[in-house]
Amino acid sequence: MSGESRTPAGPGTKGNMLIDVVNISKTYHAGDVPVHALTDVTFTVRQGEFVSIVGRSGCGKSTLLNMLAGLDAPSTGYIALAGAPVVGPSARVGFVFQRAVLLEWRTVMDNVLLPIELLHLDCDDFRDKAASLLDLVGLTGFEGRYPSQLSGGMQQRAALARSLIYDPDILLMDEPFGALDAITREQMDLELLHIWEASGKTIMFVTHDIAEAVFLSDRVILMTPRPGTIKEIVAVPIARPRTVKSTFVPEFGETRRHIREQMD
Repeated sequence: MSGESRTPAGPGTKGNMLIDVVNISKTYHAGDVPVHALTDVTFTVRQGEFVSIVGRSGCGKSTLLNMLAGLDAPSTGYIALAGAPVVGPSARVGFVFQRAVLLEWRTVMDNVLLPIELLHLDCDDFRDKAASLLDLVGLTGFEGRYPSQLSGGMQQRAALARSLIYDPDILLMDEPFGALDAITREQMDLELLHIWEASGKTIMFVTHDIAEAVFLSDRVILMTPRPGTIKEIVAVPIARPRTVKSTFVPEFGETRRHIREQMD
């Protein structure tokens, strides 16, 4: 099922079409038993949009993100970025995982520069940019620290800077703040909005938290239980820029309640 034809784009929609997901399905095999993770998923995302994906555990949210990143391939259907089929990982796509996955023996600066090393580029050419990104995520002064010397929120900030070092067009985020406490998570959501507004990136964000999805997003994709398909794509009618006060407006509560009811 596709929600794309039923629900208009949100107020934050802008730019050209960047992501096309067309009738994708994914089936794994556990021995001789087929496991249908996703079925008939279709949607589009425009350049500069912030789109979240919500749904119950096991509905295929992370599987979908992995396919967008080129880390996995659909069983049927296709995915295209700016008109080009996704056939593997691309420098156009950055990925932030639930855990920061920083290398403990490398400093914050060296962790941020790791993708540059892997691309066999000269790290010295990117140090100024890395410093600017660390400033953007609020880590100026921590360049020489090691991951064990950082809080969980600071580690995720470093991971976010690392994902932006090679200037990807698209940022995929798989429950990046799920392991943080509520206050730190709220701070990270605000920081993420600031980074999104400053960078103009297209973000696809997986979360279990409906309130977080509504607060961050232009649109929210609601997935059904496995095999996951799109039940509805919900436009978020809340003005930007957003602050904590945005969660007090009637539209926030109404949108959150609608998604929760549809999930049930």
